[in-house]
Amino acid sequence: MSLLQRLEKEKAVEMNDAGFAGKNKKIGHFEKKDPFRDIKKKIFDRIVNEINPDDIEDGEDSQELEKKIALLVEKALSEENVPLSRNDRQKIISEIIDETIGFGPINSLIHNPDVSEIMVNGPKQVYIEQKGKLVLSDVTFRDDEHVMHVIEKIVAPIGRRIDESSPMVDARLPNGSRVNAIIPPLALDGPVITIRKFSERPFTIKDLINFNSLDANMAIFIKACVEARLNIVVSGGTGSGKTTTLNVLSSFIPPDERIVTIEDAAELQLSQEHVIRLETRPPNIEGKGAITIRDLVKNSLRMRPDRIVVGEVRGGEALDMLQAMNTGHDGSLTTGHANSPRDMLSRLETMVLMAGMDLPVRAIREQIASAIDLIIQQSRLKDGSRKITHITEVAGMEGDVITLQDIFIFKQKGRDEKGKILGEFMPTGIKPRFFEKLESVGVKLPSDLFLSKKI
Repeated sequence: MSLLQRLEKEKAVEMNDAGFAGKNKKIGHFEKKDPFRDIKKKIFDRIVNEINPDDIEDGEDSQELEKKIALLVEKALSEENVPLSRNDRQKIISEIIDETIGFGPINSLIHNPDVSEIMVNGPKQVYIEQKGKLVLSDVTFRDDEHVMHVIEKIVAPIGRRIDESSPMVDARLPNGSRVNAIIPPLALDGPVITIRKFSERPFTIKDLINFNSLDANMAIFIKACVEARLNIVVSGGTGSGKTTTLNVLSSFIPPDERIVTIEDAAELQLSQEHVIRLETRPPNIEGKGAITIRDLVKNSLRMRPDRIVVGEVRGGEALDMLQAMNTGHDGSLTTGHANSPRDMLSRLETMVLMAGMDLPVRAIREQIASAIDLIIQQSRLKDGSRKITHITEVAGMEGDVITLQDIFIFKQKGRDEKGKILGEFMPTGIKPRFFEKLESVGVKLPSDLFLSKKI
């Protein structure tokens, strides 16, 4: 037997001994055996039959409900006469409570304030994001059906559905966290859940300064821009913190203005009283009845808004948003996916063309240059930190090109011994062209706010 054949044989034996997961599992992934799996399933099925479903649906006091379930589990364990340590007993009780009135194995992660994102990659692999870094957790599900059960618990209360005819869904949890789920046959390794969590207490501008996402001068400037009713786009990649920044910008809108928010899945947490929240609707089982962002933007113009806040533009609604900004709805806010302010303009051009209007490129660029005053570029850096890297003014047109000028930038200067990115927020020395507009509406800024620093 050759050396290669012997090594392959030994590897096959090792896989067998470790309980290799099988044909549907990723190579190198081994399944941990839960010694209490059967007893937990048996007790859970019994609890489901004994607990009154109306208690859960009617929102009975959660602590009372947990006590009731804990007593039922204790009773079932005693009757089953299973020898258990105190820790194992308590763990089984907690898991069955999570399964009954929570979201199963990921319930503890959802309530953990240190976890900002949860990624379920099939039943046996759950990643979490902590402090901007991805970490493999020790949480697992029993099987694909177990993951599907949790997905259905998430989407059912808000009238969404997920099945083979509609295998993708966007939803939200009661605490406002955003959920995306995709199931087989589109997801090859089992149902996938991605949960983007948001703080139950909306972040303020002071929080962003404390997180070193921007500095005090930048905070003063963007607050003034919102109060002066400038049209602002927050640009950035996935997970860069665009929605958090949009929330903070929205908090600067005066309380006496009527705000209409438009989102795919409601995430914004505005503190003002006069807020109308609109949310899109997916098609029904017959493929009809869908209400898109574009439909809602059009409708919002008939609702007498002082401000329109669109959670994210990603299609033809960009044209309606630009027209709203150009026809008296100043102070509108939105976000978009792009890697730089210049890329954001290119994406807006593309999205306007997606509206199906046969417009010349110059006309589109004139619309963009006239509508948008400011682009705030948000980035997630390699060390996991999220920073506003550019605050850029849309200065107008020169020929067929939209001109941009950076007002503030983040200058990266290297890393420390722990790998944390070092840098400085600094003004470029350019005073924005809309500075007079700020003063004309009574917004006063410090005279040295735009003075550049020596590098």
